[in-house]
Amino acid sequence: MSHLQQEQKMLVSADDAKDWCYKGEGAANIVLGYCGSSPSLVGKVLRIQKVAKGGSPSPNGCLVLSDHERLMWKDIGELAESTSKDVAATAFIDHVMRNLLDSKHIDAGILVHVSKEFLEAVEGNIKSQRPPWRVDASKIDVLCESAFLISDHSIIIGTPKHDFCIAVEIKPKCGFLPSSEYIAEANAVKRHVTRFKMHQFLKHHKGEISQISGYDPLDLFSGLKDRIHLAITALFASPQNNFRIFLNGSLIFGGLGGSMDDTDVRSHKSGEAIADLISAYGLQLASFLELVAEAIFGSGILDRLLGTQQLDVLDIEGAIHVYYNIISRPCAVCKNLSDAELLHQYSFLHCLSLDDSLRIVREYLIAATAKDCSLMISFSRTADGHNASDCNSVVLKSSNQSYNYKAYFIDLDLKPLEKMWRPTWRSTRCLVVKG
Repeated sequence: MSHLQQEQKMLVSADDAKDWCYKGEGAANIVLGYCGSSPSLVGKVLRIQKVAKGGSPSPNGCLVLSDHERLMWKDIGELAESTSKDVAATAFIDHVMRNLLDSKHIDAGILVHVSKEFLEAVEGNIKSQRPPWRVDASKIDVLCESAFLISDHSIIIGTPKHDFCIAVEIKPKCGFLPSSEYIAEANAVKRHVTRFKMHQFLKHHKGEISQISGYDPLDLFSGLKDRIHLAITALFASPQNNFRIFLNGSLIFGGLGGSMDDTDVRSHKSGEAIADLISAYGLQLASFLELVAEAIFGSGILDRLLGTQQLDVLDIEGAIHVYYNIISRPCAVCKNLSDAELLHQYSFLHCLSLDDSLRIVREYLIAATAKDCSLMISFSRTADGHNASDCNSVVLKSSNQSYNYKAYFIDLDLKPLEKMWRPTWRSTRCLVVKG
């Protein structure tokens, strides 16, 4: 049975809003944690759509995808004909990402009905908890009629009250260097420097971050334990919005969502304070970082994520030409070219059939989702050496302590076709070359 066909709960009353607390947010959604007493909602989070201040709320009952997007996803009826962003997101996760990333690491959640009164009450309740710049930029879309109800992957249900659960959220980013023949010689740096590193230079140049992170996604995706550990250590040293730690479901390290630099004082504690906090439960900070590395290495969970990212075969410099095939407009890239050799090279892409063009762009967008998702891993100590039936296990070798763990990919939303033309890599490349 499709997730869209499951029974949907109704959150009607504004009084229900008091049972939901702010957990964080990204560019498009706010995440609330359940703090009430209903057994069916304990251990759940609610993901609610936002709208830009001054922007138009989501129209209900209208097709969400453009005509070109509907053509591209025509084989998935629930996605192509979806009338809300939440329905489209659920269908995309259910029918596309679940098959690519392994269903045991995917939680598509279920859709729940939400009332305008409920959303307005939530908006008022959480305003003081949101970062001020987020409040200035966006608000809850109170006209949206649905939200995602998902398990809270920062906890493991069933952890004894006297014990603890610790979790990490990681944004792995793109784990490979592109090798497309369509990368221009002027942009050859992309074959040697990761997209993450180039963006670090750009953000530093713009003053959005105070220091460039030492994190290298190639280390995390290397499949080598030492390099994975190096990557985790670098993320902890400069978390930005790429690394967060939760203790018993509460954020204790990292940003509330989307802050580029040293994160919000309400949620970010120094490394020393974090070490003291988790050591009270008998876990040293260095051991925790080792534990995360062991789980990633032992599970091989990033292998399929990397394979999905590598569906982007042509790089944006090749895929953008195929994009113009689909929208049936003259290619804006070729229009500005005078190099006959390049025009001849790109002519091959413009001669592709519509079916081949749709497949290439579809895979490019899937890869874009995989490059921008997050991985959550939650840990709890095994009780008397027995592993929970629904968890994997990992042994922390430095202490010979066994831990249950669960790993899930989150933020797997479909990327809009219209955003393919966004050449920010050009300014990034220049900074890397000059730097």
